[in-house]
Amino acid sequence: MSQRCPDQTQYDVIVVGSGAAGLTAALSAKLHNPTLNVLILEKAPLEWSGGNGYFTAGAYRTAHNGLSSILPLVSNVPLELHDKIDLAPYTDDDFYYDLQRVTGGRSDKDLGAVLVGDSLDTVRWLKDHGNVDWWLSFRRQAYEVDGRWKFWGGLALTVKDGGKGLIKNLSEAVTANGIITLFDIKVQRLLVSESGSIEGVEVSESTKAHSKSLLFATSVILCAGGFEASRELRKSFMGPGWELAHVRGTPYNTGDMLLAALDLDARKAGDFSHTGCHSVSWDADSSPDGGDRDKTNEFTKSGYPLGLMLNTRGRRFVDEGFDLRNYTYAMFGRAILEQPEGMAFQIWDADAVGWLREEEYRDDVVRKIVAQSLEELAEKLATEGLRDRHEFVRTINDYNAAVRAHREENPDAKLDPSIKDGLSTQSSRMSLELPKSNWALPVEQGPFTAVRVTSGITFSFGGLAIAPSTANVIRNDGSCIDGLFAAGEMVGGLFYANYPGGSGLTAGAVFGRRAGVAGAQRAEQQLKSNVKL
Repeated sequence: MSQRCPDQTQYDVIVVGSGAAGLTAALSAKLHNPTLNVLILEKAPLEWSGGNGYFTAGAYRTAHNGLSSILPLVSNVPLELHDKIDLAPYTDDDFYYDLQRVTGGRSDKDLGAVLVGDSLDTVRWLKDHGNVDWWLSFRRQAYEVDGRWKFWGGLALTVKDGGKGLIKNLSEAVTANGIITLFDIKVQRLLVSESGSIEGVEVSESTKAHSKSLLFATSVILCAGGFEASRELRKSFMGPGWELAHVRGTPYNTGDMLLAALDLDARKAGDFSHTGCHSVSWDADSSPDGGDRDKTNEFTKSGYPLGLMLNTRGRRFVDEGFDLRNYTYAMFGRAILEQPEGMAFQIWDADAVGWLREEEYRDDVVRKIVAQSLEELAEKLATEGLRDRHEFVRTINDYNAAVRAHREENPDAKLDPSIKDGLSTQSSRMSLELPKSNWALPVEQGPFTAVRVTSGITFSFGGLAIAPSTANVIRNDGSCIDGLFAAGEMVGGLFYANYPGGSGLTAGAVFGRRAGVAGAQRAEQQLKSNVKL
């Protein structure tokens, strides 16, 4: 549905972007002061509403005190299941440690402290005010081991129906609070006063760039996503090769608002290098230019910890088990892109394939290549891009030999996918140059299954510098651009080369909520000044 530019031109707060961060920011501003006139502008048409949040699994990472602090939030845990769940506390220190650990200590300490400290209160706020229907993430973040559900990786909360449910919940809350969202409206530039303060935006209908209008507002909150959907900006900022990645989410996150803010001397922050994005192992048969609105996150292929990944030369290129999936999946997409042809194969045998999550690997989601022997599998994969069949078989046979050697030295070792279980390829008798450090299951029992994967880029890590307390955008000289705020994927400085799974949506909510309050407060101050005049 197209929406023409509005007849009204004066607003208190304008939010650019209808993703999870934008919806949270608009709701926060309106709840802070229900008398304010809050508007959301979205470049995409209505059928593409929700930004990248729509395409996620809806997981939010939060600090908590264990099961007792999570159960009041969720709606999918019957009473009889309460004493069969192992969910350890995940403290502020745990969350902050993981954030710094996976980013190599480069995550902005002040931003990180706010993210961690606000996380639990924010998910409670989203439940109370955003109508978010939280679930315990049994499907993605727990394994049933010896009759108990063991949660792992510091991540327990998700939303019913994933990203689709998240955007539906937040959109309904926004509408219920009288906030208008206009679709098919592209922001052309930010309006600035002679003193350097934000005055509003110049917009056009997305299909009529020549038809421009001015919308005035005291506060503008940028929640328009990163630049991951622009081949040109990916190549420019992150380097050659990145233009070949598949776009995992919305095709409308093309960096327009990042460039508009940089034109106002906003400071860049975060990872703009070749490591500067969240990218996952992604179905190679997917569309390269945007996600699927029906399958959304199902093209993710994150079953590699219990299998192997080999490139088209028949060689492994990552330690599939060096950490829990939550801490590796956002960087392994880059590792795949760096391989010949930017492609790889995930491999499992008959015993391991049963561990794969149905939502990512069921037959109507992914095309599987199945064979009774490794040699037959290599023959079939030769028609899918495998260049060296003999190396492929040799690599897996060497791996299997190393697994057997480790088991012989450690007969009591037991598979436990909910922890780093130490089942590896390294022993005194035989060690691989590239180890598999945990969950090293043999790949020797047919039938064997392979899936062809590439890199799916989710969001870019490089963005704008903001003041942690208010989400106010910062200039290169360290001053704030009055009236300009940012949240969501537009914020840089939190993530470098990697990120802890689920922390992106949480960051969007934490800083979206703060931006909404700060934007509303600035609008209130302006209204008071006008009354005095």
